Amino acid sequence: MRQWVIEKGSSSLDGLKLVEAERPAPGPGEVLIRVRACSLNFRDQIIPLGRYMGGAVDRDTVPLSDGAGEVEAVGAGVTSVRVGDRVAGTFFQNWVDGPPNPQAGPALGAPPATGMLQDYVVLPERGVVPLAQSLSFEEAACLPCAGVTAWNALMEGPRPVQAGESVLVLGTGGVSLLALQIARAAGARVIATSSSDEKLERVRALGATEGINYRVVPAWGAEAARLAGGGVNHVVEVGGAGTLAQSIQAVGFAGEIALIGVLTREGDTSPHGLMFKGATLRGIFVGSRGMAERLNAFIDKHAIKPVIDRTFPIEQACDAWNYQGSASLFGKVVITL
Repeated sequence: MRQWVIEKGSSSLDGLKLVEAERPAPGPGEVLIRVRACSLNFRDQIIPLGRYMGGAVDRDTVPLSDGAGEVEAVGAGVTSVRVGDRVAGTFFQNWVDGPPNPQAGPALGAPPATGMLQDYVVLPERGVVPLAQSLSFEEAACLPCAGVTAWNALMEGPRPVQAGESVLVLGTGGVSLLALQIARAAGARVIATSSSDEKLERVRALGATEGINYRVVPAWGAEAARLAGGGVNHVVEVGGAGTLAQSIQAVGFAGEIALIGVLTREGDTSPHGLMFKGATLRGIFVGSRGMAERLNAFIDKHAIKPVIDRTFPIEQACDAWNYQGSASLFGKVVITL
């Protein structure tokens, strides 16, 4: 079978190699999946570069956490899925539901776990979830990391988004666009930022009420607060240290910032703005299988379709990586198998 690997010690995309491997077989409690589509996340960009947690991979590693396919075979004792079922792997293989916990890992696509960019993969029964019925394999492959992250940020905390509230999303990557779609389906008003007026027109077409070009309006946090009538209720913060200060400017009294991203690594942020407004900062690291199940039900109910920018065949995976890192990106990059 075909399998992409990140070679041990990789520090560039040259460490990505397409190899032939033996098809695995499921053991007791395991599921063999014929993978049909995968998608990339920012995390997947930096793992081959040796810039993810712990540095360079310490063994040859199959990349990508996000993939969808169909059950090819099951091991003894498996009862929740059957041959032919359409399923996806969950980002954290042991996080079934409830709050974050130290036993949630491993996370697919980085050591010590395998990844999804291969024709067949064996996962434990607890680490797979049925797909949303309304989605194709390509669309469903966009959800295990980016979709569950957006869902967790908006719907799983102590203050789930309510109709009539305001949500600020940063940029037009996979998490931000899925958060926009979830928020709009929940009846919220969405403000989006981008450096491109053309992309802002596209997010308006997806339902964003307002758009802010942060190159034209450098103080975009204060502008978002103004547009929301004094502060937004929810900020989906994917930028990290370099954008957090402005997100604190944007959030309103008793609002919440869902801290997700590490897209920027440098910045100096005082927390006093949160204190003065009684706002909270909640860390988000993807989510559980239960969250994935609730997201899928919501997607089917509201007919949400993840935004796929470009699709590449498995042989052109390196081109997919290069496009994922380009300024043209709008939504998700998918690889088909």
